[in-house]
Amino acid sequence: MNLEQFLKSMIDVRASDIFVIAGLPLTYQVDGRQVRSDAGPLMPADTEAMVRAIYEVAGRPFERFAELGNHDEDFSFALPGVGRFRANVFRQRGSLGAVVRVIPFGLPDPADFGIPEEVMRIARFQKGLVLVTGPAGAGKSTTLACVIDRLNRERSGHIITMEDPIEYVHRHGSCIVTQREIPTDVATYAEALRSAMREAPDVILLGEMRDPETISTAVTAAEMAQLIFSTLHTTGAAGTVDRIIDAFPPTQQRQIRMQLSMVLQAIVSQQLVPTVDGGVTPAFEIMVTNTAIRNLIREEKTHQMDSVIAAGGPEGMRTMDQSLFELVDAGRIARETALQYAIHLEALEQRLAVAGL
Repeated sequence: MNLEQFLKSMIDVRASDIFVIAGLPLTYQVDGRQVRSDAGPLMPADTEAMVRAIYEVAGRPFERFAELGNHDEDFSFALPGVGRFRANVFRQRGSLGAVVRVIPFGLPDPADFGIPEEVMRIARFQKGLVLVTGPAGAGKSTTLACVIDRLNRERSGHIITMEDPIEYVHRHGSCIVTQREIPTDVATYAEALRSAMREAPDVILLGEMRDPETISTAVTAAEMAQLIFSTLHTTGAAGTVDRIIDAFPPTQQRQIRMQLSMVLQAIVSQQLVPTVDGGVTPAFEIMVTNTAIRNLIREEKTHQMDSVIAAGGPEGMRTMDQSLFELVDAGRIARETALQYAIHLEALEQRLAVAGL
């Protein structure tokens, strides 16, 4: 079976990731479960051949990666009539390896991915900073693709996305959509963001806020009446705010704290949680910034944010632990699973016990 046939078969079984690693049979992931092929373990020569094939179908020069001695490289590619893929090629124990993420053609439907309307409401903001957070593979890119698609259908303006690499391709709808890939189209996120501010943007999707320079530029852009979406690898609104502040030296933290309190509009934190039927389902924490939240950020009292979120149901808010409790109550996930993914384990354990769950 050649690479194209294999990738097509992975889409047919709804695989999310494919692992090409020496010493391991070809392995793919479906609904959070790893499935190993019946073939024997791959040898270093096998993984190099597959990596070369990936570069060939992607139309990229493998020799450049090899000659420059790069330790890893991210890129996306498409196979006509099959799908799109995001590849990360790396070196490990003297051999080449790769993990390939499967991205089916077309844009995701929120209903198919369990994304509730409370999350989709973040598309209603006109300006400010909106963050979607969670661990790698939690579905952040999918959630943001749904939001951008809604904006592209319901609003007019200029949407600029900057991603590493581009996952979902958006056609021009009621908006003009410009998509730039890091580092193919522009060297860095910070450079792309500075450039975007000269391109009459209305909405900017910043794939990831990786460093203080990018965070600072994004916050400044949000102050200039742009709507900025971005991601962080954090869980929970309070932890996200703390991570942003801690990225700066102490002498700058007060300033960024004040700026963030003014421009932050919402934080959506998500995790993919195993279900009782062997699949996965997303669990969301939704924080919509109100006066109380802004004051807590300014006053360095982020540890109190969960209480405000828990009481903010009428405003569309919920904590991660509230979402996990609801999933247990609905019979979707096991009690033990909820506790494993809880932010405040003891509090959730007590609430489940009181409810007899």
